[in-house]
Amino acid sequence: MNQWDTRYKAEDYVYGTTANDFLISVVDRIPPGRILCLAEGEGRNAVFLAEKGYAVTAVDFSSVGLQKARRLAAARGVSIKTCCADLSEFKIQPNQWQGIVSIFAHVPPEVRVPLHRAAVAGLATGGAFVLEAYTPQQLQYKTGGPPTAELMMNLIELQTELSGLEWAIAQEKVRFIREGTLHNGMSAVVQLLGFKNSPCGTG
Repeated sequence: MNQWDTRYKAEDYVYGTTANDFLISVVDRIPPGRILCLAEGEGRNAVFLAEKGYAVTAVDFSSVGLQKARRLAAARGVSIKTCCADLSEFKIQPNQWQGIVSIFAHVPPEVRVPLHRAAVAGLATGGAFVLEAYTPQQLQYKTGGPPTAELMMNLIELQTELSGLEWAIAQEKVRFIREGTLHNGMSAVVQLLGFKNSPCGTG
C-alpha cells in the first residue's frame, strides 16, 4: 500500500468533501465539456464539477482515494470517470479537454514540468487551466502541504512551465484554508486561471 492509499484508507475524507474555494470561485469561467482533474484524491473537486454538469475524469495514484471519489459521486447523484495512474506516466492527449484542474497536485519538479507542458497541449482551444498550490513560504505556516520546498510551486516557474496560456488570474497570496483535517489554517498559495488561445477571462 503506497503512502496515499494509507492516508486515504480512513473512513473520513481527510481533505473534506467540499470543493476547493478557489475552484468554486472560478468554475463559471470554465467552458462546458470535459474536465481532467489531476491528483484528485478522494474526489471532492471532481464531484463538484460533475454537479455543475461537466464530464469529469479524475486521475490519481491512489486506488483507495479514487474508490472514495466514486462513493462520494454516487452519494451526490452524479458520475465521474476515474483513472488510477502515476502522473509521471499518465498521458494527456492533445486538444481534448475544456478544462484541466490541478488543486494541490504536488509532485517532484521532474514530473511537474512535463506534466504542465502536456496539460497546455491537452487543452482544447478556449480551454481553461485552474491551479492552486502551496508556495515555499507555506513551510512557515505548517498548515498543510508537502514537507519540502522542492515539492511546492511559485508563480514565476509556473508561468514558464505553462507557457502558451493567457492569464486571467496569476497570483501568490496568503489566505485561510479549511479543507478536512489536513489543510487547516493560514496558508501561502499560488493561484492560476489561464486560457488557451482565447482572450483572458472569456474562456
